[in-house]
Amino acid sequence: MRLVMQYWFAAAFFLCASPVFSQQAPSQAVEWDLTEIYPDIAAWEVTLADVNQRIAGLTAYQGTLGNSAAAMLEALSAYSDTNKEAARVYVYTSLGRDADQREPQAQSRFGLSRQMFTTLGEATSWISPELLEVGAERIEQFLAQEPGLADFEFLIRDALRQAPHTLNEEVENILAQAGMALSSPQQIYENYANADIPWPTVTLSEGNEVTLSQAGYGLWRAAPNREDRKKVFDTFWDTWNQYADGMGATLAAEVQSNLFTARVRNHDSVLSHNLFDDGLPPEAYTQLVTQVNDALPAFHRYLQLRGRMLGIDDLRYYDIYPPLVELDTGVFDIERSTDITFEALKPFGETYLDLLEYGLSQQWMHSHPQPGKRSGAYMNGSIYDVHPYVLLNHNDDYESLSTFAHEWGHAVHSLLANANQPYETAGYSTFIAEMASTINEILLQEYMIANARTDEERLYYLGGALEQIRGTFFRQTMFAEFELAIHQAAEAGQPLTGARFTEMYGDLLKRYHGHDEGVLTIDDAYAVEWAYIPHFYYDFYVFQYATSISGAAWFAEQFLAGDEDVRDAFIRVLSAGGSDYPHEILLNEAGLDMTTSEAYEPVRRRMIDLMDRIEALL
Repeated sequence: MRLVMQYWFAAAFFLCASPVFSQQAPSQAVEWDLTEIYPDIAAWEVTLADVNQRIAGLTAYQGTLGNSAAAMLEALSAYSDTNKEAARVYVYTSLGRDADQREPQAQSRFGLSRQMFTTLGEATSWISPELLEVGAERIEQFLAQEPGLADFEFLIRDALRQAPHTLNEEVENILAQAGMALSSPQQIYENYANADIPWPTVTLSEGNEVTLSQAGYGLWRAAPNREDRKKVFDTFWDTWNQYADGMGATLAAEVQSNLFTARVRNHDSVLSHNLFDDGLPPEAYTQLVTQVNDALPAFHRYLQLRGRMLGIDDLRYYDIYPPLVELDTGVFDIERSTDITFEALKPFGETYLDLLEYGLSQQWMHSHPQPGKRSGAYMNGSIYDVHPYVLLNHNDDYESLSTFAHEWGHAVHSLLANANQPYETAGYSTFIAEMASTINEILLQEYMIANARTDEERLYYLGGALEQIRGTFFRQTMFAEFELAIHQAAEAGQPLTGARFTEMYGDLLKRYHGHDEGVLTIDDAYAVEWAYIPHFYYDFYVFQYATSISGAAWFAEQFLAGDEDVRDAFIRVLSAGGSDYPHEILLNEAGLDMTTSEAYEPVRRRMIDLMDRIEALL
């Protein structure tokens, strides 16, 4: 049984579109209202104490699951109710910490919440082994006798499926106690990357001094002046190179934690362990890598087109991010981003738009950068009885608009799943989650292209659409290949260090970007980029970005052609939550099979079509 029924999505998304540089002040920041979770810290403290008491009481149900159908329902209901409230306690502190990771008291509260979940895991580690002891035959009888068990049926059957990888109660309890230690590398990374590394400042060509923090790098790596971009890259990556040994040890610890967990649970590899939990066939991963590598010539065509449009003969890695055309599209503040997102997503229809309109009218997001705030963006939809929360670092540019649409796709997904599923099956897989957000970006791109006032503006948005494919289909698959390679190296007993990570990552950078073919030059100093990527601490998360843009392109191609049946199928997919394995939901509700090459054809067609449209305008 999955001991945390509700998933949360930390999509610290590496943004694919390119920023617009504006001299105007940022729009008024919007801050989320956490009083909708708890009115104050004191109320949270009371609830934390109550949840810890409830967790302690769960052990009283141990040994009762096989007594009767009613006893099984009572025990699982008590666990589910406790887990739901524990998620609420945790998210409250997680959101509070992410608004300012320098705040010691927020860090302390978050630590208490993490410990609470570790204790919950310890107190319930007996559930899966005991379900296996009860046995499939008796469980089937209970399911037939007790209608109340219907909400738990998928989770119970999943626990039975996991029998070869479920250990006895004693070992499961030990693994639960080890939870905090095994997750420590991610916390070390986040503290260094967001709070502890002293970020440098540089003076750019126009005399403005900028700080190259995570957010600052994300903005200024696309500076219009090429020498500025080089200075940004050289300075930012020099900073990371100073921490390469320590970050290498941190990432190596993450890999070893994953390897330990996979081996102790009798999986052949870390990859098979991570795919197994979501019931994903191995072909969902291998087919993606095959299709992306087959598509590298199209990617190299794009890079050559980029060099041509930027007027650069010797394309370098720091030339990846500036827009293909310089254009002042104005400020995309929160109000304008809201209006455009709503218009762009009209193909979804009334059901979707009503949820989006309501969410956008509430205080559900933390919009703008501030000192100590977590970088990137995410949606957290884990509080079933409240609503989703959206963290942004909105810079009032087109890139921010794209991220805005992306994260609100996650939010509507959670609203649909929560409205149509009980708590036990509302939490959904990343494999589908990123389709729900990425399709919003595609619809936004086509809206902006269709409503462009000039050819130059149209070129700008066409370029942004190509950048999404570069950043999501190719870049995320490159990340996935790196993640697989470092775990395979550990499985083979090879030592992992910062220098080794840099070597492996550099080789992938060069192959993907056509370094040896003279398409784009990769400077060795930039190969430390692996140290900057937070997703390497999310355990084979990144490949699902690439499968998701493929699935999103599959749906969007038919959406945009006016196929309402496919649109309705997509809404059913989102509404299904975690009521089945993600591959099965896509196949059964929409006929999309992500293990076949045909699933990846629409994104390749889209890329070629975008390049054709650009070249027709040049």
